Amino acid sequence: MKNLFNIKEMRWDEELCQIFNIPMKMLPTVRPSAYDYGALDFLKSKIRVTGVIGDQQAALFGQTCFNSGDTKNTYGTGCFMLMNTGDKPTYSKNGLLSTVAWQIGDEVTYALEGSVFIGGAVIQWLRDGLKIINSASESENLALSCEDSNGIYIVPAFTGLGTPYWDDDARGAVFGLTRSSSNAQFVRASLEAIAYQCKDVFEVMKKETNLPLKELRVDGGATANKYLMQFQSDILGSKIMLPCCLETTSLGAAYLAGLYSGFFKNLDEIKRIHCYQAIFSPS
Repeated sequence: MKNLFNIKEMRWDEELCQIFNIPMKMLPTVRPSAYDYGALDFLKSKIRVTGVIGDQQAALFGQTCFNSGDTKNTYGTGCFMLMNTGDKPTYSKNGLLSTVAWQIGDEVTYALEGSVFIGGAVIQWLRDGLKIINSASESENLALSCEDSNGIYIVPAFTGLGTPYWDDDARGAVFGLTRSSSNAQFVRASLEAIAYQCKDVFEVMKKETNLPLKELRVDGGATANKYLMQFQSDILGSKIMLPCCLETTSLGAAYLAGLYSGFFKNLDEIKRIHCYQAIFSPS
C-alpha cells in the first residue's frame, strides 16, 4: 500500500491507483504521526493513542534526530541507517531510499534510508552455524584477544547485498585465510564486516547530501559490543553516540505521543532529557 503514496504531495497517488486499478475511496485516510487516533477501549483509563509511526522512523525520532543531517543506525539482525533530510525529500542516485520520517501538524520531515541485510546475523551464524562462539557476548572478548584480523576479510552476503549495491544474487565470501588464522581473528573479521557494510551506507549518505556527518547515533542489540562500536567510529572518522535507552523505536513513539498530548512542550524539551551512556571517538 505504501507504494501508492505520493510522499511529495502527501496523498494517495491518483495515477498509480489507476494503473493498479485500485479505487481511491477504499484507501484509509492519512493522518500525521502525532495525532489523536482515539482511545483504547479495553483499558478502563481510556488511554488515548497520540503517536503512530513506523519502526525505523520511530528510532530516528527516538534518537532525537530532529535536524537536517542528524543520522542514526540500528544494529539488529540487519542494520538500518536513516538521515533526517529536512522538509524536502532527497532523491538518491546511489541506492538510498527516500521516505517520510514523520509529520507533526502540517510540517513534514523526510529521511534517506540505507539497509544492510546481514548485521548482527553474522554473529548468530558464528554461534549457531559455525559454532565458533557459545554466545554473542563472547565475540567482543575474542576480538580484543588478538592484535588484528590477520588479513581476513568477510563479506556476509548470505541473502545478497543491500545499500548501495542492491544485488540479490551476491553471496558470502571469505578472503585472506592462512594456516595461521585463528577463531579469534575470524570473529574479529566478522564484527569488522558489519562496520564495513555500514560505512558503505554512511559514505553514500555523505555523498548525496554533502554533509560532514560528524556523529552517528546508534541503537540495537549489537551496540553492546564495544569493539564493534569503537571500530565503527575509527573507520567512519565520526563519533558514535550510544543512548541510555536502546529501545529507541518505542521511545520515538512515546516522544511523539507526549509531544501531541502536551506532556512535552516542544522538541527542545525532549532533547534536554535525552541522554547517552557512552560516546566512542575515532582513535
